[in-house]
Amino acid sequence: MGQTRGQKAAKAAGAQQPKKKWPGKAQREAVQRSRAAKKKTGGGKPAGVKKAVSLPRGAVRAVCRGTCPACLKDYDKGVVIMKVSEGWGHLACAPRKMSAAEREFARNKAAIESGETFRSRKPSDWRLGSSPSSTRPAR
Repeated sequence: MGQTRGQKAAKAAGAQQPKKKWPGKAQREAVQRSRAAKKKTGGGKPAGVKKAVSLPRGAVRAVCRGTCPACLKDYDKGVVIMKVSEGWGHLACAPRKMSAAEREFARNKAAIESGETFRSRKPSDWRLGSSPSSTRPAR
């Protein structure tokens, strides 16, 4: 098969350019040093660019300005907001949900403070200064 005029011209132009040589050891080391320096300084990113931070569950960035219904203060566009009682507001104004362990602790504490625990319902049949074998019958 024959070549087109464009292919022949490209081949002729390529033949005239010298072939690229692989970089020498000194060049490779210089490239590695520059890459290491970029990593230390932040990868060459502009100073104003911030890292992406994951938001708490249920939180979003505000699309427009608004007012928090809980504290009645304004928030700007781009601020992290969350659903509060009557609308959207600051993260600090949103009610905090307790974990399962915190809920169980609160239940147990309330039961102890109100006197509903097992120990408080059962009368003690131990005599002060005596062993358990010398107990009197339960009332």
